[in-house]
Order: sequence, then structure tokens, then C-alpha cells
Amino acid sequence: MNGRVRSHLIRFSRHQVGTTSYLNLVQEAELGFNLEISHEKARLNDILSEISEKEFHAGRPLLSCLVTVKGAKGQGDNFFKLCERLGLGEWRTLKQDPDFLKNLRTECRAFWKDEANFKRFA
Repeated sequence: MNGRVRSHLIRFSRHQVGTTSYLNLVQEAELGFNLEISHEKARLNDILSEISEKEFHAGRPLLSCLVTVKGAKGQGDNFFKLCERLGLGEWRTLKQDPDFLKNLRTECRAFWKDEANFKRFA
């Protein structure tokens, strides 16, 4: 399932603008999760964290920066706490920095739109 989510987010970063929601990700990647059930939503959150951690340790951008949480004005606290665990800064400070998320998304799109990166790492 991680591979399906990762592939979907890579395609999204190459061909779509803006962000995608948890619900759209579930539907478009055909994951079958019911986000009204807390443990299924938590599982999706875990998948996104696992993917981003692997990408980060491989020197690639965080794909989960493209997935927004409904009602959280973009990213939820879990995303910023992941960034803190990865050593990017204190999560509350990152959450307050409007350029942090914007820069992550720009970097992610630029990386995956690069044909050489796509062929090598997708």
C-alpha cells in the first residue's frame, strides 16, 4: 500500500497543482480506507509518515507535504511533528512559518518534475 500511495503522490506532484486532501488521496489511489473510522485515518497517517521518512533519509523531498488535513488549514500537527523528528526544527515554530510548507511543496514538485529524478527514483 505504501508503494501505491507513494506512486500516486509522485504523479500528483508532477501533474497537478495545489494539494490533495486525505479523502481525495483515499479515493484516487483506491485505498479503501474509511476516514470516519479513527484507526483507519491513523493508518493512513502512518503510511504518509513512513513514506516521508524513507524519502527524507534517501535525500528526497517529503511527499506528504502535498496532503492536507480537512479543517487544519493545510497540514495537521502530525506532519509538523514528523518534520521535528527528522530534525527540520521545532514543530510549533515550523507550523507558524508560512514559508516552510510553501518551500517544501515547491522543492517536492521541482524534484519530481525533473525527468532524470523521476526515471531514477520513481
